Amino acid sequence: MASVQVFGSPASAEVARVLTCLFEKEVEFQLIRTDTYKGKNRRPDYLKLQPSGESLTYEDGKNTLVDSRAICLHVANTYAEQGNKDLLGRGRLERASIEQWLRTESQIFDPPSSTLVFYLAFAPLQGIERDEEEVQKSKKELEKVLDIYDKRLNEMSFLAGDKFTLADLAHLPNTHRLMTMVPECAAMFEERPNVMKWWEAISGRPKWTRVVDLQKEAPAVA
Repeated sequence: MASVQVFGSPASAEVARVLTCLFEKEVEFQLIRTDTYKGKNRRPDYLKLQPSGESLTYEDGKNTLVDSRAICLHVANTYAEQGNKDLLGRGRLERASIEQWLRTESQIFDPPSSTLVFYLAFAPLQGIERDEEEVQKSKKELEKVLDIYDKRLNEMSFLAGDKFTLADLAHLPNTHRLMTMVPECAAMFEERPNVMKWWEAISGRPKWTRVVDLQKEAPAVA
């Protein structure tokens, strides 16, 4: 049995981010599917690891982590000499740039993109009323971020330089949802040529398409 175990559903953005990183680093792992929506009603053996019933738990030996970005950094550091060795850069300056763009993703890109995914993709399916004020606010915030990205990507092929890194990887789950489930948000990316060129490059990576395939498989049991 693989020493690395991931508890969660590939449909979760947090889990998808971690699975992509593991595939990129060619780390052998066991995926134990759980239902993203069950929360504290999950199986008792899962709740021993994650009492609050979060959507993601990562185990590597004695290490247990629940934040996807922290897990990706852990994986990239722990398995630095295998798989894609560029994920965290090859020097201090490269790593500093990658970590800076990771913070940009978590603090500036993720909040509006997650809000839009929720209200425009998932809320209608669950009969939840759309918060129009929040949607419009998030659209404006996302457009500002994409303008910054478009300028950056006019100079570089990827956010942290000329190679695919964790900075780009972190954007895959939410951008995929917006591009495939929310046409009005997909247009925001399509209107920015450098952003679209970047998206086509990162979304076409075989490691990410493996995760997308996992998302199409049977739902969770845990």
